[in-house]
Amino acid sequence: MDKPNRKQDALNYHSKGRPGKIQVIPTKPTNSQRDLTMAYSPGVAEPCLRIAENIDDVYKYTAKGNLVAVISNGTAVLGLGNIGPEASKPVMEGKGLLFKIYADIDVFDLEINAKTVDEFVNIVKALEPTFGGVNLEDISAPTCFEIERRLKAEMKIPVMHDDQHGTAIISAAALLNACEIQGKKLDKIKMVINGAGAAAVSCSKMYLALGVKKENLVMFDINGLITQHRTDLDEMRLQFATERKDAETLIDAMKGADVFIGLSAGNVVTPDMLRGMAKNPIVFAMANPEPEIAYEIAITSRKDLIIATGRSDFPNQVNNVLGFPYIFRGALDVRASAINEEMKLAAIHAIAEIAKKPVPEAVNLAYNAKNLKFGRDYIIPKPMDQRLITEVSSAVAKAAIESGVARKVITDWDAYTEELRSRVGPDDKLLRNITNMARNNPKRVVFADADNYKILRAAQIVKDEGIATPILLGDVKKIKQIIKETELEFGEVEIIDPHIGAEHTEEYAQYYFKKRQRRGITLFEARQLMADPNYYGSCMVQFGEADALISGLSKNYATTVKPALQIIGTEKGVSRVAGMYMMLTAKGPVFFGDTTVNVDPSVEELVDITVLIERSVKQFNINPRVAILSYSNFGSNDGPIPEKTREAVRILHEKYPGMVVDGDMQANFALNAALLADNFPFSTLNGRAANTLIFPNLESGNIAYKLLQEIGSAEAVGPILLGLKKPVHVLQLDSSVREIVNMITIAVVDAQVKGGD
Repeated sequence: MDKPNRKQDALNYHSKGRPGKIQVIPTKPTNSQRDLTMAYSPGVAEPCLRIAENIDDVYKYTAKGNLVAVISNGTAVLGLGNIGPEASKPVMEGKGLLFKIYADIDVFDLEINAKTVDEFVNIVKALEPTFGGVNLEDISAPTCFEIERRLKAEMKIPVMHDDQHGTAIISAAALLNACEIQGKKLDKIKMVINGAGAAAVSCSKMYLALGVKKENLVMFDINGLITQHRTDLDEMRLQFATERKDAETLIDAMKGADVFIGLSAGNVVTPDMLRGMAKNPIVFAMANPEPEIAYEIAITSRKDLIIATGRSDFPNQVNNVLGFPYIFRGALDVRASAINEEMKLAAIHAIAEIAKKPVPEAVNLAYNAKNLKFGRDYIIPKPMDQRLITEVSSAVAKAAIESGVARKVITDWDAYTEELRSRVGPDDKLLRNITNMARNNPKRVVFADADNYKILRAAQIVKDEGIATPILLGDVKKIKQIIKETELEFGEVEIIDPHIGAEHTEEYAQYYFKKRQRRGITLFEARQLMADPNYYGSCMVQFGEADALISGLSKNYATTVKPALQIIGTEKGVSRVAGMYMMLTAKGPVFFGDTTVNVDPSVEELVDITVLIERSVKQFNINPRVAILSYSNFGSNDGPIPEKTREAVRILHEKYPGMVVDGDMQANFALNAALLADNFPFSTLNGRAANTLIFPNLESGNIAYKLLQEIGSAEAVGPILLGLKKPVHVLQLDSSVREIVNMITIAVVDAQVKGGD
């Protein structure tokens, strides 16, 4: 941040538009006079009276239960020191922003002009009725210790000084995993801590709680080794005093040490100090912005070390955001009266365990990584890992309940996990249900574009998660090279190269020739076509050698669909195929069709498409409510499109009386049940909004799903190909790994249905 242009960028970021980084927004309707009378006078009197009768109802009728105070006096701000409360406000706003985006916790930042312990404590105590929790921030030592101690003792809501405990919790999780990787026992390691501020003291206490022996720990501050003989130390630091004679200087202490913890200043550790440490050393150089030893120097000094820093541009960042949002989330959700040691330890173990699990592809993408996995360069999760909110918050909530500080008990942990997931983005409950269906009976899925990293990564994910058994088509040497270079771990996997002639090539060619010999195909051409993975893969599905085919990542849609239509064909009674997207929106899933196949369907084709899509939606255990869209509402406009859609609805009502379908109608009426009921009470859709939208042509459907995807932040799952006798699904060009995994999962469920499972 020392470059002039970067300084100005930071100033512009904070000042442009609405100054600052946060705002308060209403959570209830405010559009009418009635809304305002409910929000304030006279309607507000009712919840006030209820709370007066039962003070705990404040959690029911107000935002207290999701509101945290971020409080500072600005005496120890970041690396800036005692800059005062006003100058600390940008940092506190930033902390509030992190609470919101990572854990959906609302924050009021409070910068208070309080220099003594008594002043600070009295102000914060007086605010207890407003907040569900208090996050203390950037308060200088040693007053921060006494402030936190008193507030925890005198308040009945959770209080935590994140500068102390945040770093302690995250670094402790990192230490657990680093010791496991390096083959070290916590009760045996020799530890050197450089720095004796609030964070260092809290870290040391946490390490001792995990099993580090006090006699194996030495601590240094700016004046040297902490011993009982020094007269300039407070009680908090004196508890880490040592009598060791072989550690009077940092250089001496580092000799033979297993672990170095840096919470001090940049560049105080030399390569020679590292080289003097024990075999397989662990170095946490957490000074910011300059670590105690530069990352590049450290890794060239010792090849056997694990190093973590506080910086995001190097592996193993010790970042407090891995902890505090989720610790408070769990504490708030059970209305904990405190954040105790049991809750902190639960957070440590939950964070450590996440790092050992397969990394979601969304995390790999966020950090431009190929294949993050547990090891020297990945000992703690990344901040963008959305598993943190479910794993850490749940662990903290359980620990609060078990340790007796919770005033609300959670009994349905699955429901709580769903609630946590919904706080950080669109609810993907439907996808999880589909994934569970797939896991119940995994199928063999053949991949036609297997010489592509994203396909291989997706294939490994579905194999690891028990969704499917992958079969890879393509250049064997190239596929194995990608697997090796990206450190994918398939174990045993079938790889077939149709280009060089595979086991069933002749059998498949003969079959295709017999089907297409009167369509201009010779046996020679059939043999040539079997070298194409799309033709070979379709034949594998047709002959039962695979249960489903995934293709299309690098070829256009028509090129991929054609072999499947010619080899597998359509279902009995189906004269055409159609494409459908599952749009995962904030209001739930909505199904769009046709978005990929039929350009301008006739009335009869529109009927067929609707029947196909309605039946497919039922496969996902959803009752379809179908709206056939146009620019007209029940005859309000004439023209080819309204007339086509009205006639299609008439036929559907006549032939399929059990189908919940209506139209023609505009999209806003289809998706707004109240609007539809007020204006067209006769509609068969009245009561609930439509969840399945049939578009009059491919143009409108394609535009609609892409607009919703980009502007509405909906996740598009598809295109799901409907109408084939056996499962073949075609990816969008350049689909993400997540999108590929979603399509594989749907293909497995499709195979289960079509196979009668």
